[in-house]
Amino acid sequence: MKGDTAMLPVSPPVRGSTWALLAGLLLLVVASFATLPLKWGEFFSADAVRTSADFLHGFAPPELSSPFLIKVGVATFETLAMSAIGTVIAALLGALLALPASGRFGKLARNATRAVLNVLRSIPELVWASILLIAAGLGPFAGTLALALHTVGVLGRLFADAFENCPPLPAAALRINGARPAEAFLYATLPQCGPQMMSYTLYRWENNIRAAAILGVVGAGGLGQMLKYHLSLFQMQAAATVIVAMLLMVAAVDGLSYVLRRAMTR
Repeated sequence: MKGDTAMLPVSPPVRGSTWALLAGLLLLVVASFATLPLKWGEFFSADAVRTSADFLHGFAPPELSSPFLIKVGVATFETLAMSAIGTVIAALLGALLALPASGRFGKLARNATRAVLNVLRSIPELVWASILLIAAGLGPFAGTLALALHTVGVLGRLFADAFENCPPLPAAALRINGARPAEAFLYATLPQCGPQMMSYTLYRWENNIRAAAILGVVGAGGLGQMLKYHLSLFQMQAAATVIVAMLLMVAAVDGLSYVLRRAMTR
């Protein structure tokens, strides 16, 4: 046993910059708690617990009338459609922008495309939706465009990194045997990166489901718009039904995405 332990490699030394970074992060956490006016005592007081219990009691029982459930079903489908269409558009445009962003058309094109991707993903979906509502009007169209624009920035960057980190030997072998660059990319690089790209796309679809449900708060349609409407009128039982529909929809999409990712990685 001692001989086996002696054969283990020596752990690398921790650099001073690593300790400095950890100390800075710890200092930031301590400063955050020290400067924020966190009123834990009021949050856990008996009055706060009683008020919260009364508020939650207003959600029971959920609204289960047939006409209302039909409206919730239509809004659920609208939310799913927004997230799916937005993700598909983002995946296609992200793949196109990932080609120059991975350095295949020179350093200038790489830097310019990555700057565009950084801008797209740095603006949240809610901000995109608020801007696009002015141009496209209320409804799911603005929400779909908002999801697509933000997700293009995310997927474009992830796809570009996948292309850059892809093993170059298969594509180089095709080039040596006379294949053109486009053919080497389609028959060597893309098949290697395809499962990873699909996994990224499915993961972003999961995120877009949640985002689409929230975008309705600013008027982009779907379950979010229904939730805002009923909460603003203090119709808590109807709002409870919408919240349950959101939870079920997110759980179903998460399960489907998990099954598809497992099938692709086997």
